[in-house]
Amino acid sequence: MRRKVLLTVTTYPLPSKSYDELVCTAGILENGEWIRIYPVPLGLLMDLKTRKFKDSLKYTLVELDLERRTKDFRPESHSPKHKDFSDLKVLGHLDTANDWSVRKEACLKKVYTSMAELLADSKPPKSVSLAAYKPHRIVDFVIEASNEDWDPMYRELRKQTDLFAPEDRVEPKDLIRKIPWKFSYRFEDETGKVRKLMIEDWEIGALYWHCMARSKNNELEALRLVRMKYEEEFLSKCDITLFLGTTLEFHAKNAPNPFVIIGVFYPRRRDQMKLEF
Repeated sequence: MRRKVLLTVTTYPLPSKSYDELVCTAGILENGEWIRIYPVPLGLLMDLKTRKFKDSLKYTLVELDLERRTKDFRPESHSPKHKDFSDLKVLGHLDTANDWSVRKEACLKKVYTSMAELLADSKPPKSVSLAAYKPHRIVDFVIEASNEDWDPMYRELRKQTDLFAPEDRVEPKDLIRKIPWKFSYRFEDETGKVRKLMIEDWEIGALYWHCMARSKNNELEALRLVRMKYEEEFLSKCDITLFLGTTLEFHAKNAPNPFVIIGVFYPRRRDQMKLEF
């Protein structure tokens, strides 16, 4: 089916046997419903020869043919009909003018304020797996050490060859680096319970590598700069809404909370805007 989708979030790339590095992209349909597009090859977002990221497709309205993913029980999950995205048509981009007004209109048509309600809706028959969620209060930003390289399963996948890949492709092992840190927000829900969810979007990954380059590979300084963005700037100046998505594995296992943060929506708070003027 031909769909118009406002792309809002992209996850950090993972190695894949069939698709090299790929990402999961989520967006919003014209009626305000969420949709997941998977897989999206890294080549759609990165110049494979220069290894530089292309201009972000975030908050871009696109049109393409999508098919329901039969191997994924989550109702929002779809695959591109044309794996090379040859049918993709870019219709426009939503800017941040007027306090993100057009983005707010498109992205915040339904916002959960109750984590209990969202978790209830994530179970059958609704099986909701994508949502905008407004926490009662974000407590802090957490940085924890992680593995410095992909686990053996992913390393093995990198060695695999897709028989249908072009001959001049760049080997996936040369494309994407594992981030050796985990980033999370701790927040209070509507009951006062403190929860912690990992942030797994492309934006924070790109920010980390940008900060590493800016600090000349000084890891402590890079982490300080990431924290300054996500804690000092976002939490003190911005009106935060979290875009949440479930992982297929934990959603299928009926985990107590199968969601992770796949995007952060961060327009400036009105009081901050007045102060700055």
